[in-house]
Amino acid sequence: MKSPQGLTFIVAVVFAVIAYILSTVIGSSPEITAILVLVSTFIAPLIGSSTAAESADEEIKTLYVGNLPYRANESSIRELFSEHGQVHSVRLMKDKHTGKRRGFGFVEMSADAADAAVSSLNDTEFQQRTLKVREAKERPEKNLEEE
Repeated sequence: MKSPQGLTFIVAVVFAVIAYILSTVIGSSPEITAILVLVSTFIAPLIGSSTAAESADEEIKTLYVGNLPYRANESSIRELFSEHGQVHSVRLMKDKHTGKRRGFGFVEMSADAADAAVSSLNDTEFQQRTLKVREAKERPEKNLEEE
């Protein structure tokens, strides 16, 4: 995700390019070009900060999804959970030695959509398996010195 300052800079550059193109097409004086750039410097931070604020306001929750059928894939799980809101990511766990699915995974969604998904999908049947859906617990930090 881009930083708010980076987004504001991009918007300002776009406005400056538009001002340059308008001034060359219209054949305007340098004063009009300066006014267009000045106006863009006031508009760019407003656009950049509102877009960044909207994305920062959204809280994302990670859901644990257990008892998954081994034939389920990321797209089928994404489709199932997207009925309750926007899905940010789906991760299905595989055994690191065999590469086979382990029957559980994680889905990241907005907080409201995640709560709706838990209440709707927990203990429901999906591809002949009863799903266990709940908010994921924080993963404990691994201490590398112990290994």
